[in-house]
Amino acid sequence: MNGQAQHAMAFDRGSRRQSIVAALLAGVFRGEFHPGQHLVTQELAERFHVSHTPIREALISLSAVGVIDLLPNRGAIVRRLSAKDVREVCLVRRALECEAVRSACGRIDLAALTEIAGELRRMIAAPVRSAVRFIAKARAIDERLHDLIATSSGNGLLASEIGRLKALFRAYRDMAWDHDAARNDYHRLAGEAHEHLAIVEALLAGDRAAAARAMSKHIRSGLKYWSRALPSMQSARAATSPKANGRAAPRKRAATGIAGS
Repeated sequence: MNGQAQHAMAFDRGSRRQSIVAALLAGVFRGEFHPGQHLVTQELAERFHVSHTPIREALISLSAVGVIDLLPNRGAIVRRLSAKDVREVCLVRRALECEAVRSACGRIDLAALTEIAGELRRMIAAPVRSAVRFIAKARAIDERLHDLIATSSGNGLLASEIGRLKALFRAYRDMAWDHDAARNDYHRLAGEAHEHLAIVEALLAGDRAAAARAMSKHIRSGLKYWSRALPSMQSARAATSPKANGRAAPRKRAATGIAGS
């Protein structure tokens, strides 16, 4: 097998693992998995139509970011997430992303930034006619901007660490957006667009300090909304818990009841 084919196979494995990680995180945050629940490798492999290897890799990734515990002779157990966990994630994210935006200033592709700035301004100016499309657009811009900043930092280890944690960051983001969408409250989406625009404008101006301040404000604002959504997520999860209904969950149903990737 030549080098190009090996690289393609490695990319496919990595992409598949990331999809599984994202689906499992969504399952945890949407209450489809409950604290203390055992995630069974065989059943997850059947659910995703993959071998055990990408499932084990995904579970290791989730353990590394504190969402599950990998225990000897017990396997993967879903952890109970708390407001303290949210705060700690945001503190780590702020440290990483503020350093990335400082380092990216002067290195980042200005044409790509200008394009994102235009999209943000149009998004801010336009009325919300479709919440689904608005959220999809906001998600795409959020991911493009943060990925662009990380890859433009010139620090491979920093970019790698942000990449390792970004599935967790985005799962918390989506949890908060789902919380607001259920209440027809789109203040966070509008606020986030303004926050992103402030970051972009500072980068376009080549102002490292302003870019870092704007990023720090953006992460702190995210903490507020993530923390607000967490109790609602936990209440919904408790209401649908098999224990709340006075019965234990069938093992297979519990381990596989997540959306496909």
